[in-house]
Amino acid sequence: MKKLIFCFMLFIGTISIYRMWEKEVGKELDSFNNVKVFFNGIPTRSLERNLSKEGYNLGLKYQCVEFVKRYYYEYYGHQMPDSYGHAKDFYNPTLKDGEYNAKRDLIQFSNPSSVKPAVGDIVVFKPFIFNPYGHVAIISDIQEGSIEIIQQNVWKKTREKIKLNYENGRWVIDSKRVVGRLSKEEI
Repeated sequence: MKKLIFCFMLFIGTISIYRMWEKEVGKELDSFNNVKVFFNGIPTRSLERNLSKEGYNLGLKYQCVEFVKRYYYEYYGHQMPDSYGHAKDFYNPTLKDGEYNAKRDLIQFSNPSSVKPAVGDIVVFKPFIFNPYGHVAIISDIQEGSIEIIQQNVWKKTREKIKLNYENGRWVIDSKRVVGRLSKEEI
């Protein structure tokens, strides 16, 4: 009987939290260079596709990819030639550090890289067991020994600091999930 009551209470609690999140979906949480970060509710949620006025595909509303592409579109006026794909698809593992990524029309850097990260770079995280699609974020600040990223679709924590090390002539974003980054800046 206790297990049944516990399961019922857990179910009611989950429904209550879900309904609370439903009311907040689309709420502005943060912004960077006047580009807004919105709340998605449960990170696995997929909403309708967000298109620019001209019909450019920005991605599924309030996913991480949608924020990154919307940021590049609104702040830089940049449209990626391949406007589809998951976060993991942003990084091309066949390219070398500093080579041109034609699908994204950006320069790709590996992690570690001979080139220091810059504000505005897209950081690409590889998939893991709880997120098979990967993740992308924008570098919003660089301090001595760390970068700050701004991101969408990660519950309500929009900013995160990650250690940045310089080792053996290469810059290392100290996260086992970061595979690399994309940049408008050339070497």
